[in-house]
Amino acid sequence: MTEQNLFPGLRIVLIETSHPGNIGAAARAMKNMGVTSLYLVNPLEFPSAKANYRAVSAADVVENAIVVSDVDAAVADCELVIGTSARNRRIPWPLLDTRACAEKVVAEQRRGMKVAILFGRESRGLKNEELQKCHYHVNIPTGEAYSSLNLAMAVQVICYEILQSSLRQDGQAETFYATRSDRRDDDAEAENWDMEYATAQDMEHLFEHLEQTLVQVNFHDPKNPRQLMTRLRRMLNRIRPDQMEVNILRGFLTAINKKCS
Repeated sequence: MTEQNLFPGLRIVLIETSHPGNIGAAARAMKNMGVTSLYLVNPLEFPSAKANYRAVSAADVVENAIVVSDVDAAVADCELVIGTSARNRRIPWPLLDTRACAEKVVAEQRRGMKVAILFGRESRGLKNEELQKCHYHVNIPTGEAYSSLNLAMAVQVICYEILQSSLRQDGQAETFYATRSDRRDDDAEAENWDMEYATAQDMEHLFEHLEQTLVQVNFHDPKNPRQLMTRLRRMLNRIRPDQMEVNILRGFLTAINKKCS
């Protein structure tokens, strides 16, 4: 077991890491900030002595890392998924700065929710389809002259902000928010909500069912998608439906399926 896990509901997910030393360095950065749950999606080389060597005193984080084959497996039981992104997108996604991201992560994991933060490949980051599985994107601001961060540095910045947010929240009753525009009514009311948020797996099943139904009623052509499913993903992830709402939507889709069969 890892020690000093200050954030039991939080996991760091590294996707297709190409160098095992980066896994160790990221694990060290995590443990420095009290984060110890590490998921690895299809790493090129793991287990590896290089990862343990670079981790130094965080070798336990490396040794307890959970290796999975794809992103869906890494986030299936999570109610909040945030992806790190350095690029502007053709279709913009709800975007947080690092401090607003940290405030949201701390508040939600303290309510018992599972939270995943995704970090992409060293060379090209997260793919569009992976970013579309996220409720929010987070961007780490840098100087214009040299904007490249290595993987461990990016993990360190995010985990540092999360630790600082936790310390601030422990110091006063009211939650800090970096920008008022980030705080939504559902953030304030979530503690008293009657149902849990839908998990990432629940949402993937909904999106699959929705796409099948849209094809069935000739509203969606997979050969000429025109960003339809991307925009529907963005809308539903922005809403963040709870488990009952997802069940209602899927029941409605099932009724359509039966009517059209």
